[in-house]
Amino acid sequence: MSRPLHRGVLGGSGGGRFSANSHDLWEDSQMKERPDKEDVDPKRTNGADHAHSSIKFLFRYLFPDNLSSKHGLNENSFMSDPFSPGPTRSRHKVTLSFLKFSLVVIVILALTGSFYWTLSITSTSRGQIFRGYRRLQEQVVTDLYEIGELSLGFSRMRELEYCSMESLNYVPCFNVSENLALGLSNGEEFDRHCGPGSKQSCLVLPPLNYRIPLRWPSGRDVIWLANVNITAQEVLSSGSLTRRMMMVDEDQISFRSGFSDVEDYAHQIAEIIGLRNVSYFTQAGVRTILDIECGYGSLGAHLSSNQLLTMCLANYEASGSQVQLTLERGLPAIIGSFTSKQLPYPSLSFDMIHCVRCHVDWDKKDGIYLFEVDRLLRPGGYFVWTDPLINSQRSVRDKANLKKWNTVRSLTENLCWEMLPQQDDTVVWKKTSKKNCYSARKAGSPLCSKGHDNESPYYRPLQSCIGGTQSRRWIPIEERRKWPAQSKLNSAELELHGLHSEDFGEDAISWNLAVRNYWSLLSPLIFSDHPKRPGDEDPSPPYNMLRNVLDMNARFGGFNAAMLETGKSVWVMNVVPTRGPNTLPLVLDRGFVGVLHDWCEPFPAYPRTYDLVHAAGLLSLEFGEHPRCQMLDLFAEIDRILRPEGWFIVKDNGRLIEFARSLTTHLKWDARVVEIEGNSEERLLICQKPFLKRQS
Repeated sequence: MSRPLHRGVLGGSGGGRFSANSHDLWEDSQMKERPDKEDVDPKRTNGADHAHSSIKFLFRYLFPDNLSSKHGLNENSFMSDPFSPGPTRSRHKVTLSFLKFSLVVIVILALTGSFYWTLSITSTSRGQIFRGYRRLQEQVVTDLYEIGELSLGFSRMRELEYCSMESLNYVPCFNVSENLALGLSNGEEFDRHCGPGSKQSCLVLPPLNYRIPLRWPSGRDVIWLANVNITAQEVLSSGSLTRRMMMVDEDQISFRSGFSDVEDYAHQIAEIIGLRNVSYFTQAGVRTILDIECGYGSLGAHLSSNQLLTMCLANYEASGSQVQLTLERGLPAIIGSFTSKQLPYPSLSFDMIHCVRCHVDWDKKDGIYLFEVDRLLRPGGYFVWTDPLINSQRSVRDKANLKKWNTVRSLTENLCWEMLPQQDDTVVWKKTSKKNCYSARKAGSPLCSKGHDNESPYYRPLQSCIGGTQSRRWIPIEERRKWPAQSKLNSAELELHGLHSEDFGEDAISWNLAVRNYWSLLSPLIFSDHPKRPGDEDPSPPYNMLRNVLDMNARFGGFNAAMLETGKSVWVMNVVPTRGPNTLPLVLDRGFVGVLHDWCEPFPAYPRTYDLVHAAGLLSLEFGEHPRCQMLDLFAEIDRILRPEGWFIVKDNGRLIEFARSLTTHLKWDARVVEIEGNSEERLLICQKPFLKRQS
């Protein structure tokens, strides 16, 4: 069992942020580390350097008479040549010098042999040396961080100040008014623009009457009105269907997730595809759905009871945000736009993409938005579009709508999509499962080249070509294993990702043990004056204690899988950092949801979004070597997206954990360092964000 450690708050050395002159400190660290590297790396010429130092010492010892003012240090402090011509010496001295010189040659030969011997060290010894060097390097890095913190002075080591009221629901990198002032238009004002001034170095307090959300599934149907930024007028103007699904009371908003209109609509989509009802979606290969402009997540809430995972995607909205209300209900959502950039997902990521009056002009820009939909859809996946202009009877009377409809139909034919039988205002297209369809076209848009068809499209410009065709993951959804079996990839599926089944199995076992360990620690008992792990006599945290979970370094998605296997009622946003290897395709192929992200930038989510934020190995990845940002800024961002009374769990090497522990006082978090049984190098940092109430 893990043992909590009672650790006091570090003193003056534990606070603040890294110095603005961190580049200079890193140059100094590299100068300090260079001799260490030369001592332990057998591939470099350190043996020759060592021999050279030894020769200099031997000259001083064997030729003391040559170190006089005549043959010693000259004006520039360089040693003079001991073999330069001098006054006539006796035969005895010449003979003695020759013997000494012979001894030096023998010593040189011995040192050279020693040098070549070091090159023949076994691979096991080299590994031990390398691990020792890595531990030394990590310690140096952490020490440099602490030096940088001290250099900031006392004024930077105090607790962070509270943000102004304007930051209550603000998401950095999405400043629409500033983008408009810069001349951005045609939807580009909603795009993500991260600059040096995007970070917030303050703590965002909750609204005045904020209340802890209800637990799942009650929280799916009822949210507290004070927790979100929406007015009654915005509810009334949100459309007839939304108005019928929402009821605004004095202090809460109620959603009718089982409302008949939503059930009928979902049933209609299933019928168009050729299924008896929604429960057969998984048998048809549908597990993950991207819902563009999702309203307030009503379709995703309804489908969640059928083991379907729906990710809501919508623009940033300062008030009445679709993403904020959807997340408050405990449903997956993220801020994003189809305007000019590719979404941060690899090709072939979703089984279905859904759009109900989503305000995307699919007929504009030569169909470039449809190209992005095609890139994100897996082979055999479905694109569902519901809009009044689709209705043939209405379109005949409206020439503009008829032109748009005909343009979209022509573009989808170019993409090799099959249009299924239309019903009312809803049409469903099925993406082709056969690559040869593209070559059989008489004319059409080109396929993306290998350079433009990569798996890491981190907000790159939209492409006017058909993507995903170069991927080894081109497998029709009908041929994939169905949920929940798909979460456990077989050896053939793992081979597509360059992973061995043994490594995957070991990862799964370790995460199952880790999640049970984590869950037992999610109790205020560990922060008491006499901390202890909750025992059998203490009540276990309920299975629905958490709902919205963020994994900052998801790797293979093992944390997500373990959460589900242990019966926790959570959904996990699996984030794959852009600095590390891109494993997001593997995570998505397991039937989970996730996104690529650079953790030196703010995350595209509203404040007070997640119940638990988890980071295993992230500190080593981002701050182990050549950090690009400050750890305190990262922690301030975590505080922004973490709900009051939410949890933050960090697993990393002991030195970085100790340093991270010292930063928690700046954020007013409760924190405890916990040892990991059988692991002397890594530790856990368990933190809980307090519920700090805003004064009226």
